[in-house]
Amino acid sequence: MPRFAANLSFLYQELDFLDRFEAAARDGFQAVEYLAPYPYPAREISARLHAHGLRQVLFNAPPSGADAEAVATAWSRAERGIACLQGREAEFRGGFAHALAYADALDCPRIHVMAGLAPAGVERQALRATYVANLRWAAAQAAAAGREVLIEPINTRDIPGFFLNRQDDAHAVLDEVGAPNLKVQMDLYHCQIVEGDLATKLQQYLPTGRVGHLQIAGVPQRHEPDLGEINHDYLFGLIDGLGFEGWVGCEYRPARGATPGGTSEGLDWMRRQAGLWRRAS
Repeated sequence: MPRFAANLSFLYQELDFLDRFEAAARDGFQAVEYLAPYPYPAREISARLHAHGLRQVLFNAPPSGADAEAVATAWSRAERGIACLQGREAEFRGGFAHALAYADALDCPRIHVMAGLAPAGVERQALRATYVANLRWAAAQAAAAGREVLIEPINTRDIPGFFLNRQDDAHAVLDEVGAPNLKVQMDLYHCQIVEGDLATKLQQYLPTGRVGHLQIAGVPQRHEPDLGEINHDYLFGLIDGLGFEGWVGCEYRPARGATPGGTSEGLDWMRRQAGLWRRAS
């Protein structure tokens, strides 16, 4: 059975963020991820992790900003990463250093770096050169701290203008950077919208060891993985068969929204996986 991590930026919306850790543990999750810890002191989050026996497995580097206030408000300013943006290298480095400090405090092994939005009128080759240089620097810093850096292809329906969209392009970036601790965050929701052919891509990329994390959601509404056009039961079996030992992040919007208990009520898909695994073993 794949190891599922609750994405606390998406799940348990009826609860305050710091109360979502307890809810995730109660529902059987052993690990969590989310977009950003930065609005909260690391010690507060660490206390929730330890109190509920949870592992922190992933969060994003700041989408922009090099100081605490700018980092905390970056997403609301429609920033979606600055790694590919020329002239903001110092800001990128400051933000990534902030992320590394949180990763150390939370014992988090992976930091996702968002590429950013491609500005109109700027050649893609120039953006890529900046992106590669920033990732090479970040990977070196992360390696010294015993962490991995992840990059994620994201569809342009959800984030118009996002720089990185395809799995093959992400793996080409890994080749160019040449850092063993730089890996791909393969979100099957985004991949289905942009490319499809998910089973073939899992078979192509998981055996390389260069996929550091998977994420799931139903397509097209981004609800639970048992809703929509993807046969997740089949893909979970394939992921198991390929020997993937990483985490699968549940980055979806519960179909019941923020109604009390809505996330928990929608977890039949995960309970079914647990039952299938028990019968198979």
